[in-house]
Amino acid sequence: MTYEELLTRAKKGMAPNCRVCRQCDGMACRGEIPGAGGKGTGEAFIRNFRQLASIKINMDLIYEDQGQDTSVELFGRKFAAPVFAAPISGLSLNYNGYLNERTYAEALVPGCLDAGCAAFTGDGAPDNFLTDPLKSVKAAGGAAVPTVKPWDSETLRAKMDLVKQAGAMAVAMDIDSAGLPLLAAAGKPVRAKSVAELSRIAAYAERPFILKGIMTPVGAVKAIECGAYGIVVSNHGGRVIDQTPATIEVLPDIKSVVRDKVKIFIDGGFRTGADVFKALALGADAVLIGRPYVVAACGGGREGVTLYTRKIISELKGTMKMTGCASLDDITPDKVRIL
Repeated sequence: MTYEELLTRAKKGMAPNCRVCRQCDGMACRGEIPGAGGKGTGEAFIRNFRQLASIKINMDLIYEDQGQDTSVELFGRKFAAPVFAAPISGLSLNYNGYLNERTYAEALVPGCLDAGCAAFTGDGAPDNFLTDPLKSVKAAGGAAVPTVKPWDSETLRAKMDLVKQAGAMAVAMDIDSAGLPLLAAAGKPVRAKSVAELSRIAAYAERPFILKGIMTPVGAVKAIECGAYGIVVSNHGGRVIDQTPATIEVLPDIKSVVRDKVKIFIDGGFRTGADVFKALALGADAVLIGRPYVVAACGGGREGVTLYTRKIISELKGTMKMTGCASLDDITPDKVRIL
């Protein structure tokens, strides 16, 4: 299977909710929720993509070539590259139901592992949005990161227990999902959390705890205070609030405050290995990619997920080669230019 064949198959299966655009920039689907678009004007989704594209890469081919090592250690494990699938749920609502929560996870989790990387899995109003992916997490020996919503205390504790039973290597909470319109419409009790509440949740997790939805240095400091292992700089793909900055725009300021106190993940508009390179140069430890993984799974199942992940890793290596970087530590701010 080639990547072009994957896209052709996905386009047939995902219509009409996702058009599998040649350039997944949020323009064609702006405001489409349910669907793959961004909320309101769709500007937050679109800005994520455009601001990434505005960052340029500085070439340097005068160096002693030692090859390119993209490997990274996170959660006490070694991965082929700092690339993870972002948590996505609501396949039937947002992606035409070509795959459901179970079949998506069955392609996503092992497909990422086949390429030496890993996936974050999702959660949602129906209980199976969490439990179906957890079956794949358990089958993979826990080599994935389930992501739970900011539920009420009783519901959250019960869901965290399920995550523990699956043996997950880490657990995340997408606190930004408190603004998801579909959860609000379902009448589910999701809400913002205080530092004290998050501290208790982090302790109860008994494994690395990641907070997704951090968009300011102040938010990053609060995450550190609650004992988080890492944060995800994320505006939820532009799906929870309109008119936010792009995630790549706020990354440098967050890095300057966080330094090395927590691991920094980032999502929002990432499509290529060159995009991953840009995020690493500006302070991220790893990148999460969302919508393209749904396309990969719909177009090629487990094989498609592996193919797409290897494509990203190959592009990252190619960018490192053209910039004189032998390892991820060499990807520093001077390797990029912000226009």
